[in-house]
Formats: sequence, C-alpha cells, structure tokens
Amino acid sequence: MCLGIPGEVVEILTDRQDLAKVDVCGVRRAINIGLLADEDVRPGDWVLIHVGFALSKIDEEEAQAALDFLEGLGKAYQDEMDALRDSRID
Repeated sequence: MCLGIPGEVVEILTDRQDLAKVDVCGVRRAINIGLLADEDVRPGDWVLIHVGFALSKIDEEEAQAALDFLEGLGKAYQDEMDALRDSRID
C-alpha cells in the first residue's frame, strides 16, 4: 500500500531550491518540492508527500486529520513510518 503522508516544511535548501527539509512525525528528510513551484512553499507550510515528492500544500488541520487517519491504519502506517525513519537526514 502506498500512502501520502503530511509533513511540515522546516527549511528550503539554499543550494537546491527544489528541495526542502520536511518533518514527518519527528523524522526529517529532504523532499522534492519542484511540483509545487507555483505554490510559494515556505517553512511552516504543510505538504502531502508521496515517494519523496510533495504533491500538494495542505493546511495544518487537514494534515492532522490525515495523520489521525493514517495512524488508524495500523501496520501499513507503521511500515511506512519505519521506512521513513530509515531514510532520515540530520
């Protein structure tokens, strides 16, 4: 099962404007935000992530609702979070 997971943009990488450091439930990793070039993505924004790409900007309320739903999925969500933790950046 493939999931779209909400994450909060922490930083836009200065050397790669198409990459942002994003926090997903305490795990930080670089995400490609190039698909949202027209969206003016900034630190503090929430994005929906799938396979390393931000697909859309979402608001914090929508992000929390999605996280609550995903946690309810149990093992599929936990497997996705474990994979994300394994790929984290500092």
